[in-house]
Amino acid sequence: MTAKQRIRVKAGSVRQAMPKASYLRDTRSAVISTRPSTLRASRDDIRVAWRRAAAIANDLVQNSGRLRGAVDQVIADTVGIELVLNPQPDLSRLGYDQKETVEFSRMVKRWWKRWAWNPRECDLRGKFTVPQMIDIALRWDMVYGEALGVMSYMTMAERKRYGLTSGTKVCMSPPTRLVQDTNEMEGLFQGVIHDPNGRPVAYRLEDKETGIRVKRDYRAHDADWRQQVIHVFDPMDATDVRGISRIAPGFRQHIQHEILVDATVQTAILQTVFAAALTSQAPSKDAFEALAAIEDDDLRGEMEDYFAASFDRAADSAINISGDPQVSHLAPGEELKLLSTGTPGPQFQPLWSALSRDMARAIGITYGGLTMDHSNSTYSSVRMENSSIWPVVMRRRERLAGPIAQAIYENALDEAIGEGRIPFKGGYRAFAANRDAVCWALWQGPAKPSADDGKSAKAASERLGNGTSTLAAECAELGYDPDEVFEQRVREHALYREAGMASPFERRAGGPSADSGEDIERKPGAE
Repeated sequence: MTAKQRIRVKAGSVRQAMPKASYLRDTRSAVISTRPSTLRASRDDIRVAWRRAAAIANDLVQNSGRLRGAVDQVIADTVGIELVLNPQPDLSRLGYDQKETVEFSRMVKRWWKRWAWNPRECDLRGKFTVPQMIDIALRWDMVYGEALGVMSYMTMAERKRYGLTSGTKVCMSPPTRLVQDTNEMEGLFQGVIHDPNGRPVAYRLEDKETGIRVKRDYRAHDADWRQQVIHVFDPMDATDVRGISRIAPGFRQHIQHEILVDATVQTAILQTVFAAALTSQAPSKDAFEALAAIEDDDLRGEMEDYFAASFDRAADSAINISGDPQVSHLAPGEELKLLSTGTPGPQFQPLWSALSRDMARAIGITYGGLTMDHSNSTYSSVRMENSSIWPVVMRRRERLAGPIAQAIYENALDEAIGEGRIPFKGGYRAFAANRDAVCWALWQGPAKPSADDGKSAKAASERLGNGTSTLAAECAELGYDPDEVFEQRVREHALYREAGMASPFERRAGGPSADSGEDIERKPGAE
């Protein structure tokens, strides 16, 4: 058996701790230990902080022109005027050839445009178009971290009452209606009821009926698995049930920014109003005590008369530094100096920019988009800024705005085919059996910002010329529907040719086209 190793330590000596590598090894100033923290599930963090975060975010957006503009910028970057529907149905198994599929998609786009832009048809309240609903959802995502909507259906009797054609309606509901109740035994967590597999089956909303608050459960899907509750948020963890305000991580920086600006403005105002110094040779209290100690009564009396006359003259003068500045006269021996303000100092702009960049990153827009400050921007910096933020914009479009539009589109298309407003081979039964394949669609938003349109267009031409891109991809990059672009070009090309004019869509290599009647080859030196 091996004996235990013994180490002799000299009496009175201190054994030094062996250095080791580990997480959270603190510094000599113990800076890590000054930041206590606890670990718990992400959804528990969200549940505890949701109402407080939503209240702060709502207050900041309502009282900050900068944040309100940032929200508008998020909407403009993500959806622009609207998300353009680009149907991608797979109808090959339903007897459709390529031409019939294109015609079906064209018919669906025309129908969707009319329905989505008619608030009486698409909105339960009859107030908002589908693009406006998506704008509202993105604003809610900024403040609440989630968006909520409920699908409903009007019967024929209700439609006749309002003079409507369709029965599918959307009712966007503020996320504050979704209760915060949690009951693990019931599968209820923060207002969402789940089945044993963790799938949402119902949402508990709080409604007002004749002034009384009533909680009611809304099924996530109907009996045919059509989506009935639209609930979108950007999860942080796999177990998350609700979202939280997108600007919550930037609360501290934004409030610090407001305090910095307020303090700087107030200091500047005070310095502007009081940036004047009045110097005087008038005697102090010690001087008057010295006069009292003079033994010569005549000299003391003359000195007192002199100061009395000076004070009488000073009492008649006035110095007013305000909105109506006035200096009538100064007392003898007084001098008025005007000083320059020292606020803001040289350290203000770097700190202001640092806080603004932090907030812009939390929101998901560029620094220039948040502050409108492009003073130090260059072509390269703008390109890098747009390139780094554009994937964030696309992700927000695909994960938040797109699912809302898709859910509304699927329900509305289901009714339009079911009631025969859009003809479909095999009827509604064939559609219902292939609903996912028929309803699949892409949603296109505005074009990626460009610092130089000429260079961007040249780059697109290069990609098309060397075969690394397609017209559909380039149209999508610009926010256009490739099918609509093609059809419009065909119509305009035909109009030019019928009028006997050269079509702008004809590719010309080195000169006019061969059928234009013009001589392409010219002799050297010919004019």
